[in-house]
Amino acid sequence: MTTNSCTRCGTDLLPDGLCPRCLVDQVVRTGPPRPPRELPTREELERHFPGYEIGELLGQGGMGMVFAARQRELGRDVALKLLAPEIAEDPGFSERFRREARVLASLQHPGIVTVFDFGSAGPWFFFAMERVVGKSLRELIAARALGAKESLAVVAQICEVLQYAHEQGVVHRDIKPENVFVDAGGRVKLLDFGLSKIRGAASPENLTRTDQVMGTVHYMAPEQWERPAEVDHRADIFALGVVFYELLTGELPVGRFEPPSQRVQVDVRLDEIVLRSLERDRERRYQHAIEVRTDVQRVQPAPGPSHPAPAKTAEKRAISPSAVSGAPRTRARALADRLAQARGDSLPREHREPLPPLFYFILASGLTAVVLTLALQLFL
Repeated sequence: MTTNSCTRCGTDLLPDGLCPRCLVDQVVRTGPPRPPRELPTREELERHFPGYEIGELLGQGGMGMVFAARQRELGRDVALKLLAPEIAEDPGFSERFRREARVLASLQHPGIVTVFDFGSAGPWFFFAMERVVGKSLRELIAARALGAKESLAVVAQICEVLQYAHEQGVVHRDIKPENVFVDAGGRVKLLDFGLSKIRGAASPENLTRTDQVMGTVHYMAPEQWERPAEVDHRADIFALGVVFYELLTGELPVGRFEPPSQRVQVDVRLDEIVLRSLERDRERRYQHAIEVRTDVQRVQPAPGPSHPAPAKTAEKRAISPSAVSGAPRTRARALADRLAQARGDSLPREHREPLPPLFYFILASGLTAVVLTLALQLFL
């Protein structure tokens, strides 16, 4: 993890841990960056998607753009994701899209955004997906809204979702804070399987070809750069380790980085979990997301109130501890009640005028004197 040279080509690594030669090779293979995509107008979209009322732009990236929309017939709010037209130029894309879209639509898990519909309209292939109302982990990290306890709960939920997806043969390949949402109930939703790789597909090419370097640089496992055709579910575990480190420290684990407990005040046991997730050699990483979840849950504090319960009002009226002990004070209170009854006080106890502390002190002192007198008479 602290090696100074690239395991693929032997070139000295940059301070952030990236290989300059591999980066150049990737730029040559992928070509220059495309200019910002021109957004379609609402009228244009509604002409191609008559069943949807198009709303605001929610976001855009290399794979396409996402709009808020509403299905007219069902009255259902959705997120309408349009894949970039240039992606569809690849021969055979249409067949791969439909095959893999069916797999993604079959993923039924409360932590995965549901795919309601998919297909093509005009120049776009599209997904109509569940619209999540909440905050992305990127927003929560920027706002420093999550403590260590909350971060562990989020990571445990991500592990559960990834384990399910991996068991269905789906590798996400782009786990990052922007693709993890937390709703108002604290539930995690995993978004954007647009870069996913489907294991066991009939064709070696997928929605994004498996021999392409796909992902987001700082969250990509070494094998995504070095052997993209051989990427498996353990690449998601590496990305999860990056997200975990960032949740705990607010920083990315690049170059020569310190364990989380040396950056912030967290349980030292988390160091081993994070560092094992970030192993460059995938054989030395956690092999399954459920293993990460198990270790995280061992560190999670037991549920319970995080703050002591407020003192009762009656305790606030208690006299100083140096006055009388609890037992005499209880007797004094009982004696005061009997005296109140003797003078005909019929008000409920909670409505009576509280007696002054000095009264209890005198009663307690008197009781103590009586007890001492009886004791002396017994032993003398």
